[in-house]
Amino acid sequence: MFLTITTTGTRERPATDLGFLLHKHPDKAQTFSTSYGTAHVLYPEADAERCTAALLLEVDALALVRRGKGKGRGGAPDAALAQYVNDRPYAASSLLAVAVSAVFSSAMRGVCTAKPELPSQPRPLRVEVPALPARGGPDLVRRLFEPLGWTVDAEPVPLDTEFPDWGDSRYVRLVLESETLTLAEALRHLYVLLPVLDDAKHYWVAADEVDKLLRAGAGWLPGHPEQKLITSRFLSRRWSLTRQAMERLELVRLAETDDSAVEEIDNAVEAEAETEEKPTPLAVQRRDAIVAALGASGAARVLDLGCGQGQLVQALLKDPRFTEIVGVDVSMRALTIASRRLKLDRMGERQASRVTLFQGSLAYTDTRLKGYDAAVLSEVIEHLDLPRLPALEYAVFGSARPRTVLVTTPNVEYNVRWETLPAGHVRHGDHRFEWTREEFRTWAAEVAGRHGYDVDHVPVGPDDPEVGPPTQMAVFSLRTATPSTTNEKEAKAA
Repeated sequence: MFLTITTTGTRERPATDLGFLLHKHPDKAQTFSTSYGTAHVLYPEADAERCTAALLLEVDALALVRRGKGKGRGGAPDAALAQYVNDRPYAASSLLAVAVSAVFSSAMRGVCTAKPELPSQPRPLRVEVPALPARGGPDLVRRLFEPLGWTVDAEPVPLDTEFPDWGDSRYVRLVLESETLTLAEALRHLYVLLPVLDDAKHYWVAADEVDKLLRAGAGWLPGHPEQKLITSRFLSRRWSLTRQAMERLELVRLAETDDSAVEEIDNAVEAEAETEEKPTPLAVQRRDAIVAALGASGAARVLDLGCGQGQLVQALLKDPRFTEIVGVDVSMRALTIASRRLKLDRMGERQASRVTLFQGSLAYTDTRLKGYDAAVLSEVIEHLDLPRLPALEYAVFGSARPRTVLVTTPNVEYNVRWETLPAGHVRHGDHRFEWTREEFRTWAAEVAGRHGYDVDHVPVGPDDPEVGPPTQMAVFSLRTATPSTTNEKEAKAA
């Protein structure tokens, strides 16, 4: 297996900086032992104008068979000869990707102690791979590399030059060129996409492969148009690992869209809090009030928006009046705990058909939320910054438009009744605000007026004559006979 990386330069910015980036001196030929053979790094040319580094991997076929124990391409028990006669020593595959990661690990991480300014600088790059398996042909090669900023030349290799009628093989001669990428980005692209194009791995794919994929794909994989294909093939089409990776990539996408860190998005549940929550009397009263209000509305299909650990979904499942319950949350950690709480993997088929959990952000419209009888926002709005409330308002009341919407939120006036709560503090560290009864009623009335709803208010918990209840709930009911101006236009257009 063989690949070369070439760069050009000037006297002020010499091409031999490639040696610093790769941590391999251009004047030396170096050898490295790997699990499947020997890797050699050498420089066919190295001067200020042009420098080329070559990686040659000599595969030990016997070691590969012993370590694989019959697994992998050509390793079936009835194909013993194919374990020794195959393309592995010659065609770039996951073995070469592993060698790239092992030999150029510092370069992949963008580390250069001698010249720390180099890794972040884009430079002219030319990568050549003489024999690359490409299940999907040259078109797939272009679909994978071109969105990343590469100019791609993928020339099919004929099966036999003396018999052109036989057509092309599944191999291509690959040349990639770019002026805008860093060396670290280029190496991470190769590490992921070489085994993807081969569509095979020559080692056991375990759960840690998800972390490897996300590390190497950071910055480019979440937005790649072939993300699903890349993820599935890199993880050897293991659906459980693919699903886990896709969920984590979706969280990254949501964080980038929201201009937030992933940790800020996925903070609905503390990492160490994956235990059964001890429900407080107020939490129980809140769920009971919500279930009663939903029952009174006649709702059968219910959305729990910001479902957290799934306590309300669990309560709704116990009531046969609710035929479809959908839990939505931006935090995959919360959804995982909710799935465990509900025991979805052991639930009977009939009961499981009533419940769905999926990831989504309430700050954006989502067609999956349309067509439901009711939506619940229980202790959700106070976790948003006030400037984000209009986005949530439109996503729920303007786009999804369920017949009934229930919103519960703390009553800040009641906080003086909590002996353990210091004066001036909110009830939870993640609360961005807590409203008085008047502030909540004003907001609810404005939302109802803008979107064609009526609104009633229901106290939850002990209704203190001086400061009101600890939780306040607004019940929005859609006025179908008098839709808002916007909805009238939409109805006429339809």
